[in-house]
Amino acid sequence: MIGKAEWFQRRKYGGWGIRPKTWQGWVYIACFLLPIFVFNLFVTSTKSRTIFISVWAFILVVDAIDIMRKLKMDERDRVHEAIAERNALWGILIVLVLGLLYDIITNSIEGRIYVNPFIAGALIVGVVIKAISNIILDRKD
Repeated sequence: MIGKAEWFQRRKYGGWGIRPKTWQGWVYIACFLLPIFVFNLFVTSTKSRTIFISVWAFILVVDAIDIMRKLKMDERDRVHEAIAERNALWGILIVLVLGLLYDIITNSIEGRIYVNPFIAGALIVGVVIKAISNIILDRKD
């Protein structure tokens, strides 16, 4: 799309996504951020700002995904990425389960039955995706 994969590299140590590798990558980032600051300074309508920033952010996310898809990875990089993703997922799952248990315990003490739907939904979606992935991978073998 707009950015080129050779301007970026995968973010290994600070989360997910990409980070600039060349000066062109830094210019690309600046060109995406500058209109947001300018638009926020000179446009007073909250609705217009929200629409502009939402569309602009959507374009940036789609382009970043396209860049990430085009980045070259060898087998060693793929294995390291898979291990890192697995470990991150375990950490996320532990926090979600603890959050769900906290909700259940605190609400039961207060005499209510309530579970945060986002936490429960995240756990259910994770289980479904894992099951579907295992089914697909088993059928490939």
